[in-house]
Amino acid sequence: MLAELAMANAAFGVIKTAISNGRDLAHVGKQIGDWVGAEESLKQKADTDKNSMFNKFMGKDTNDFESFLALDQMKEQRRALESHMRLYGRPGLYDSWVEYQSMARKSRKEARIKKERDHEEFIQTLITVGGCLILLSLTALAVYLLYINSEYY
Repeated sequence: MLAELAMANAAFGVIKTAISNGRDLAHVGKQIGDWVGAEESLKQKADTDKNSMFNKFMGKDTNDFESFLALDQMKEQRRALESHMRLYGRPGLYDSWVEYQSMARKSRKEARIKKERDHEEFIQTLITVGGCLILLSLTALAVYLLYINSEYY
């Protein structure tokens, strides 16, 4: 969690410095992307830690307060970024960015679901092929044993 927060803080520092030096938002597009990625990673890590079966089984408490503080800091940075986009960007830039993020989030979710579905289908295919091979091997073994036993009669 600390790595994600450090990456977000570093990216936001670059964004803030560039804007204060009179640079255009387009020049810090990579850093904005890094910041968004760190924010999503931080949210996902907090959710994963909270819902982890391992943590529940082992009786470990997740550090909810640490997660809360990190997400609160990200929320403040988001507000500052929104302010910078509204002040220094083209008209409607922030609204377009929010819409783009929404579409990107949906496409990532669909891609993740498709990947999980493909993985499940692959596992099912492996199980089916493995079962067929085992069944075929057992049938061949039974035929072989019947053949060997039939020679002695």
